[in-house]
Amino acid sequence: MYYYPYTNMLAHCYMMQQQMNSKIRVLHAVPNAPAVDVYANDNLIVRNLVYKEMSPYLPVPSGNYNIKVYPTGETTNPVIDSSVYIPANSVFNIAAIGELPDISLYPIQEPTSANKTGMACIRFIHLSPDAPPVDIKLSDGSIVFSNVPFKSIANYTCVPSGTYTFRVNPAGTDNVVLTVPNVKLNPNTFYTVYAVGLVGDKPNLEALLAAEPR
Repeated sequence: MYYYPYTNMLAHCYMMQQQMNSKIRVLHAVPNAPAVDVYANDNLIVRNLVYKEMSPYLPVPSGNYNIKVYPTGETTNPVIDSSVYIPANSVFNIAAIGELPDISLYPIQEPTSANKTGMACIRFIHLSPDAPPVDIKLSDGSIVFSNVPFKSIANYTCVPSGTYTFRVNPAGTDNVVLTVPNVKLNPNTFYTVYAVGLVGDKPNLEALLAAEPR
């Protein structure tokens, strides 16, 4: 076995840290799918991820990855077999979306630097496969995000920290299909609200609030 000299070992460790300069996490947003295992280039990276669950961040080198998703415990016939490119110095949430059998990966880029606005910055991502485009309003009726369709990402809006109630309406209507009460938003923090689930079916339409700490 070859042993690195001490100085070479330090250089090797530094090089590895420089290479592992991106992060990913995985979101299971397929409402009719079982728990899954996720493989990157045939290496298991996430085990037994259930619907609505998000994995911890995983440090990775930049590059191309073949992502396979299997029902937990299986290693044949993946339900997703797709390629994802992760750039250097980036952060991504890789979401599994849609409904079986028509499901896919949806890479979602996250901020790479801290929120220093003094406010809470929040965005909305529509991942409910059967929901129409939606508006997201505050309890006073003011629109925060307008006409957001499936697989679309509304840009961050920065608001004073505090506790908010959000209402989700089919775009252009006052018909509330989802109320998200008591959402506490802290200063200097990025957040994403994900709409998941189904309209008029099980599991129900609901919202997931995910902080994006940096």
